[in-house]
Amino acid sequence: KRSGDGFVAHKDTLVSALSRSMAERVTLFDDEAQVGRKGLLQYLKALAGSNVIKIVPANGASDSQAKAVKVVCGSHTGFISANSWIRDKTPFTFCQIRVSPCNAIMPNVGSAELAEALSKVVPFAATGEERAILQCVKVCHEDGKLTLVASDGFTVSEVKLPLDGEGEALVDASDVKNLIPALRKANRVKLYIEEKPNGDNGDLLSKSVTIDTELVKYRLDTKDGTFPDYSKVIPKEAAFTAFASFDTKEAIKAIKSVLTLWYDDKLKPLYRPIIIGIEEGKVSFQAKEGRGKTDIVAETQGNLKVAVSGIYLIKTLKACGDIVNMRLVSATSPMIFANDSENFTGVVMPITMPTETAPEAEAQAEAEAVAEVEAKATLKVAKANLKQAIAKGEAQAITEAKQAVKV
Repeated sequence: KRSGDGFVAHKDTLVSALSRSMAERVTLFDDEAQVGRKGLLQYLKALAGSNVIKIVPANGASDSQAKAVKVVCGSHTGFISANSWIRDKTPFTFCQIRVSPCNAIMPNVGSAELAEALSKVVPFAATGEERAILQCVKVCHEDGKLTLVASDGFTVSEVKLPLDGEGEALVDASDVKNLIPALRKANRVKLYIEEKPNGDNGDLLSKSVTIDTELVKYRLDTKDGTFPDYSKVIPKEAAFTAFASFDTKEAIKAIKSVLTLWYDDKLKPLYRPIIIGIEEGKVSFQAKEGRGKTDIVAETQGNLKVAVSGIYLIKTLKACGDIVNMRLVSATSPMIFANDSENFTGVVMPITMPTETAPEAEAQAEAEAVAEVEAKATLKVAKANLKQAIAKGEAQAITEAKQAVKV
């Protein structure tokens, strides 16, 4: 509540609000004072003696002291100078502490549910600056569903939550990533897409994704552009020829054990190709060149082999949760992954199947190598005989030696 030009707040409530903020600078008293958020947060956590904190302007302090904020907590009284805990490299991101009516929101989505959904989408966003649109998360309200989508061009992650509303927006994946820990602490969350005049842009309408909690309101600015139509790469249900349902933890252990085998290449282990085989009652994970193979128990239909990059496969399996349902069309069609609740869909593009050397081909190559060695040895002997015949001056021996060298 307001106290003169300052305010009185419950310490735990204020600490919780500051810990959820994504900004690095805090402004107080209508921007009259500015301090570093992390330093202020640690200071408030350390205060003892009362559950209530009073923060007011430090009126009457001398100019030499440059005290801007007075903090009272029980018997403790402290003064904070302007720009405390702010360094040259502190980012210019701001949050404001101000007195306002009780923020009674009507939640439309669970905080833990939203945080979990975002954590399954953000890792799939691209990191390269050359693909700005793929650095975003697509937020879409349609048909009573909130759809969150991210893609890096090789994989796609889609999560759907029941939520009424309308609108579509693209938000930076890095902003969303920073928001996830704060959402896990929130009790009530309301998410919506809004458009309102932007005073910094000539009062033109500006779209944003707003996530309102009981303590902090987050407004994520949207990006201009069109997200790729990823639905075109998802095969129709009737096209699937093989299916497998298995435990993701067992699968990830099996994949890592196969990928860590030694190869004389420059690829990192998890980036190497792995061959997935669907067989009767099991799924196999095989390294290239037949160097290793691990089988796990699974519910299966059909038989098929497909190759995929290990890092993309592991990332998708982690997003699926405990059990994954994998559906395949062919060795060259996109692989589809879903969890048991069917609210997550992952798409992974396969890679060219690593060539396996057949036993007959190996035997033939070995025979050719032996023949080449023997031919070189024979030629060496023939040249030595020719040299010896020339030294002795034997015409018949020289002729025979020359013929052997030609052969």
